[in-house]
Amino acid sequence: MLYVVATPIGNLNDITFRAVEILKEVDFIVCEDTRITSRLLQKLGIKKELLTLNARNEESRIKLILNKILSGHKCALVSDAGTPCISDPGVRLINASHKNNITVSSVPGPNAAIAALSIAGIPTDSFLFEGFLPQKKGRQKLLKELSLTDKTIILYESTYRIEKLLNELNEFMQDRFVVICRELTKMYEEIVRGYPPELVKGLADMNLKGEFVVCIAPVSWQQL
Repeated sequence: MLYVVATPIGNLNDITFRAVEILKEVDFIVCEDTRITSRLLQKLGIKKELLTLNARNEESRIKLILNKILSGHKCALVSDAGTPCISDPGVRLINASHKNNITVSSVPGPNAAIAALSIAGIPTDSFLFEGFLPQKKGRQKLLKELSLTDKTIILYESTYRIEKLLNELNEFMQDRFVVICRELTKMYEEIVRGYPPELVKGLADMNLKGEFVVCIAPVSWQQL
């Protein structure tokens, strides 16, 4: 059995009752960073064997993990924050598990994209999740393509590139309303809303530290 367990995106109290039960029940936990997962487990009073699975070792670790599960062990897959496999490693492991007739079960919970969309105040009936844009190759082309999409767009961005992204939105999507959600569920959670020219103009006064979810309204939607 492989459980895909969502963990808090900031506030540790957002862990679900079922997630705690499963983390106690499994034989071992697969995570991105043992230090981060250990802090969560310590808060929950749980001690388990931890195996790392990240972008660097995903291919080589899958066989080891599958062998442990196939030998009768229960496993939980977690990411550093939020729902595993959503802009995080794990898809290859899930696919390989299905191929080996391992039962895969979702333990749903926090997700930064959905959390941001729920409080953005823009259309939610149809949206396109792009996660992190390419850092270099294909970035400009993708932004041009997205500018023509008449759906809400959800992007992830880091402290180091949020200013660059806002300038790019000012270039490619100047007339589309944007909602920036920073540090969701954490102490310094903040929401900034406006059109790209306004946001770029206010960059000097904006706190650019933390993790960002950027929600872009459809072309056809205008703020009332």
